[in-house]
Parts: sequence; structure tokens; C-alpha cells
Amino acid sequence: MIKEKRKPIDKELHLLRKKHKGVDIALFGRMLASNPEFNVEAAVQVAHAITVHKVAVEDDYFTAVDDLNMGEEDMGAGHIGETEFAAGLFYLYVCINRDLLLNNIQDDEKLTVKTLLALTEAAATIAPTGKQNSFASRAYASYILAEKGRKQPRTLSVAFLKPVTGTDMLSDAVASLESTLNNIDKVYGSTSEGKYQVNTAKGEGTFKELLEFVVSPLSQNNDKED
Repeated sequence: MIKEKRKPIDKELHLLRKKHKGVDIALFGRMLASNPEFNVEAAVQVAHAITVHKVAVEDDYFTAVDDLNMGEEDMGAGHIGETEFAAGLFYLYVCINRDLLLNNIQDDEKLTVKTLLALTEAAATIAPTGKQNSFASRAYASYILAEKGRKQPRTLSVAFLKPVTGTDMLSDAVASLESTLNNIDKVYGSTSEGKYQVNTAKGEGTFKELLEFVVSPLSQNNDKED
């Protein structure tokens, strides 16, 4: 279709299945405006990552040498440019509708568990591949707070409306986040039925137990904070 520069015909469109077990589609959804029967509502919501502090954007000026330029006509670089970059401690919020995920993959409980494990591990340990040769951004999550429950989810991004300014940025950011969480719970009551956290700055919690918490049935959850 791409080579022929044409739209798919009805017969080709109906190769799509209404019932499927594609975890990428189950997680992030699918929309076909002209064929809504194949639409899938995303089970995962991912907010834009924000820094917990003020950030100064720097400029990386670079040149690219033309190895085939023998200097017979000019001695200039093959390319000159600049890349903007910044370093920061980020807050990222991810919300998962487990029931919808299960429904999207045809009530396959085992596949749902595998999907949740893979998504959690990716969010905590996998960095985007872009510009890695230039900046080697290979950080693991320093602090993870996992919560689950039946109430309306809520982000804790308001904890950083006032940027963190202390010298121990990670600890100050965690303190601000936990203070915001406690204050919200004081006003609205407990907004989750279970939670688990890991904190690399203090060596608290384990990633293994975090994964077990994420996939365990809600009815079996107890608050666990190490």
C-alpha cells in the first residue's frame, strides 16, 4: 500500500482483528477514525516527564568533518550545528487501568501479568535510545512509588510547583512528594488501597518486591513501606 501510494481497501482493513492479544495495542490503544469498530481504548496513561527543579538549557556546538575533502577546493567542515541539552531529575507519572488491560487482551490473566512486569521494568530501567552516543543517559529510577486502588487516580506533580532548591536534590524531591501525598490523604482520606516504594538513596525496598506488588491481586494488598 505504501509503495503503491494508496489507501487500504476494505478487504485489507478487515485483516485487523477486533479481538486480539497485541499488548502494545492493549496498552496504548488504537484509533481508526474511518473504522471505529477496530478502535481500542488505551489502558495506560503516561504524563510528560517534568524536572523537579529549574533547568538551564545548554548549547553543544559541533562540527562534522568530511573525510573525503582533500582540501583542493576548501577546508571547511562538512557540517556545523548545535544541539540543545539539559540535565535534570525528572518526575514521571504513569497510570494503568488493570481491568481495561485485561479486557483488551481477551481476559488473559497470564499475559496481563507479563505485560505489567515488562512495562514496570521498562519504565524503571530502560532509557530512550536517542542521542545515547552523545550523552550516555542511562539512569535507573532513583525513587518509585507504586500505588493501586479503585478510586480516581491522581498525580503528585503539584509537589514540584515550587522547584526543589536544596543541595540534596533527590532527598528533597522525595520529601516534597511524600509530604504532598500525606496532605492529600489528610484531606480526601486514603486515595489508594495499597502502596510500595523503593528508594535508592536510602537503600529501601527492592525492585523484586515492587514487581510482586504491581502484579498481585488488589484484594491481597497491604501497605508495605520499607
